Amino acid sequence: MSLIVRRIGPACTIQDQGREGYLDQGLSRSGAADLRALYEGAALLRQKPDLAALEMAGMGGEFEAVSPVRIALTGAPMQASIDGSPVAWNASHALAKGQRLSIGAVLRGGYGYLHLGGGIASEPFLGSRSAHLAARVGRAVAIGDTLANGPDKGEAGMKIAAEDRFGGGTLRVVASFQTALFDAETLARFEATEFRRGPRANRMGMQMDSDGPGFAAKGQLNILSEVISPGDIQMTGTGNPFILLPECQTTGGYPRIATVLPCDLPRAAQTPPGGAVRFQFVSLDEAVTLHAAWLKDLARLSARVEPLVRDPHDIPDLLSYQLISGVVSAND
Repeated sequence: MSLIVRRIGPACTIQDQGREGYLDQGLSRSGAADLRALYEGAALLRQKPDLAALEMAGMGGEFEAVSPVRIALTGAPMQASIDGSPVAWNASHALAKGQRLSIGAVLRGGYGYLHLGGGIASEPFLGSRSAHLAARVGRAVAIGDTLANGPDKGEAGMKIAAEDRFGGGTLRVVASFQTALFDAETLARFEATEFRRGPRANRMGMQMDSDGPGFAAKGQLNILSEVISPGDIQMTGTGNPFILLPECQTTGGYPRIATVLPCDLPRAAQTPPGGAVRFQFVSLDEAVTLHAAWLKDLARLSARVEPLVRDPHDIPDLLSYQLISGVVSAND
């Protein structure tokens, strides 16, 4: 045992990297909305990134340690404290038995993550611990639940510099199955438009709003339902694009103008309400190169972890710092 849930937000679920191989049976992969946050937590705790963590959408909760446990906090920054004392985000901390961890509202972005040393040891289903609420696989975490962890040993008190992906920005995309149905003028206008994340958003997808007319494809009413996946951008009948996220349906008949690269999906999912987004088309070759670079970057995250408090013996340029900013006379 490790943590008892004393208070919890309405949309907190256990997530890992999701389950692959079940699209043909109507089950999408689910998994963390911000995959990079899983890797950051794993790097902070020196463990594998395929372990499960608690995903907190917009609001965290209060947790009591029933045994000593290491934790890490990643993803969208949230207010956090241990027994009332503020603690750093993008960092790991040690909880002693009886201590209480409080996580408040999100400050930027949308999804924060609470990691446990050894991972959250919930019961796996079809090879994953990820809840998939849209498919009624698992459920949201509730007050009184126990977040048990797996075997663990190691250090805490580490930090990592997080990639700033919590305010929208440019999302790189590749052509999708129906991109050719959109004329050149529409595609150019799509790429030049600044969109805003609309109010309709959850783990299935997020609506993007913009000024001006919507976007339509030729013959879009005759499109047959086809397999779809996270990152696809569907154009609805209103002309509003929807970016599909981990719990999206497995088939759909709306035209897809493009697909967001996996390396940019965390930025898409973390875009806050009203956050500005632009889309930039890249070639398939560029997409492959960008994806490979992203995977290498994830693998190198552990090398970027450093102590929250630095030991002076480990600072080779210590004498270059201004260690004394002034003096006060005791006689005065």
